Amino acid sequence: MSAAMRVRPSWLLVATALALGVAIAGCGKTLPGEGHSEANPKVIAPVNPQGAGGLATKNTTRLGGADPVTDAAAVSLAVYPGLTAASRPQAVVVVDEQEWPAALAAAALAGAPLNAPLLYSDKGSLPEVSTQALQAMRPKGAPSLGGAQVITVGASAAGAVPAGYRVHKVIGANSYALAAQVAKLTQSAQAGKTPSQVVVSAADGPAALAMPAAGLAAESGVPILLVSSSGVPSATSEELKRWHHPSIYVVGSSVAVSDAVATQLARYGTVKRIVSPVGQIGPNDPVGNAIAVALFSENGFGWGVDEPGHGLVFASATRPLDAPAAASLSASGQYGPLLLLEGPDTVPTVLSEYLTDIRPGYSEAPAYKPVHGVYNHGWLIGDESAISATTQAELDGLLEISPSNSSSSTTTSSSATTSSTKTSSTSSAPTSLPLPKR
Repeated sequence: MSAAMRVRPSWLLVATALALGVAIAGCGKTLPGEGHSEANPKVIAPVNPQGAGGLATKNTTRLGGADPVTDAAAVSLAVYPGLTAASRPQAVVVVDEQEWPAALAAAALAGAPLNAPLLYSDKGSLPEVSTQALQAMRPKGAPSLGGAQVITVGASAAGAVPAGYRVHKVIGANSYALAAQVAKLTQSAQAGKTPSQVVVSAADGPAALAMPAAGLAAESGVPILLVSSSGVPSATSEELKRWHHPSIYVVGSSVAVSDAVATQLARYGTVKRIVSPVGQIGPNDPVGNAIAVALFSENGFGWGVDEPGHGLVFASATRPLDAPAAASLSASGQYGPLLLLEGPDTVPTVLSEYLTDIRPGYSEAPAYKPVHGVYNHGWLIGDESAISATTQAELDGLLEISPSNSSSSTTTSSSATTSSTKTSSTSSAPTSLPLPKR
């Protein structure tokens, strides 16, 4: 994407929008945001024309603008405004927006213990909005990295950081090597502890199917390694050999990571594919794939979001770079899984059903009121070209706590089904995920 095609908001517009539009909300008592929830774009205050997200409803907050560079800056400042010692990050990650696989792998650094938000550079330079966000956050320096304030991932990003910052450079010959080096960095930050789990996605597969891996890795602090459509690259296999037979969680259907590649991965650990429901959601459906990741949980790993009382992150499947940009929202605050929309103007049926299933409820009995309930809150990434104001209003309604027939809200017993590939067997066929049928 050229600079001429991208609309860059000024720093003042971003700061003003964030100051006015970001509503602090959480599981439990939430503060309502600005605006109204009627699904009428003429009633809802419009998103700033320059793209700085400022629209908030009672259950949703919009962050970002017309491009992922702006989205990353807005998310980073929402998580780390830099106004107090506690609101300053240890370090900030910088990766080139042209390097999607490297950005996906770098999303793991948003998790503990580094908790480093991500900013985008552009062909060796740092856009103004990224520069200003970096200055505002005032990174303190990560002790585990010798006091480094900025972590650059890739050669292009290495030259984009302004002078005066202590920089830790992650360099690799290709995306697979970069992901392996990021994994080593994650291990180093965790006092050298050998990872027992790893998330795997395809560097050359459908990007929308890989997007949920960013939030999953950030929430768990588990690194992401990359494979290709043809096999397991040497950089990935050499890294896996060091890990002593880890659990390997594959994000995406066989369209993203083939069964043949999964079988190759099984040489290095136990492979578990987080799958979409057979017969309900197709293997190339990014919306259903993201829901499967949100529902998945095994032995303490994964989201397991099948009940109300959560933060949720919404992004467009057409903007893959928004997933790494939003990763800090999965690793702090409300810890929300990433959910996807196919286009700006509609909420897909399966997503609507999932949100209805985890919708908070309260009894109409006098002794139990909404104030005693739990609440869902949605972060929306990008401007109205990514998610329209009408769609935001619809999502707001689906997140709203509502009367139920019992004293507690209805939840699912769903959990994402996995297919396991062990060193002595081939991948088994995935079974159906029982999403609610309405």
